[in-house]
Amino acid sequence: QVQLVESGGGLVQAGGSLRLSCAASGIIVSINPMGWYRQAPGKQREYVASIFGSGSTNYAGSVKGRFTISRDSAKNMVYLQMNSLKPEDSAVYYCNKGDNWGQGTQVTVSS
Repeated sequence: QVQLVESGGGLVQAGGSLRLSCAASGIIVSINPMGWYRQAPGKQREYVASIFGSGSTNYAGSVKGRFTISRDSAKNMVYLQMNSLKPEDSAVYYCNKGDNWGQGTQVTVSS
């Protein structure tokens, strides 16, 4: 059974940084594509970033150059380093593997 647990969200001022963590069980993150998505109030869930088994990464245009997805194979965790945060980055952030989703972690960026 796949389980994804996010943490690391919080309140930060614009221009600040946060690092989100996703603890995975039931899968091996180093050989599976893993992703981050986000959903703001009243909006659809949107793609943020992915990391693939090869280690290659992909980003949504809105976060490219500011966010970095990474993984720790030994800890079986996936991270999302978010820098230069903007108020429009405020959302609940979800870790994803296929049909599996975590419970989400809230990120709020104040202006």
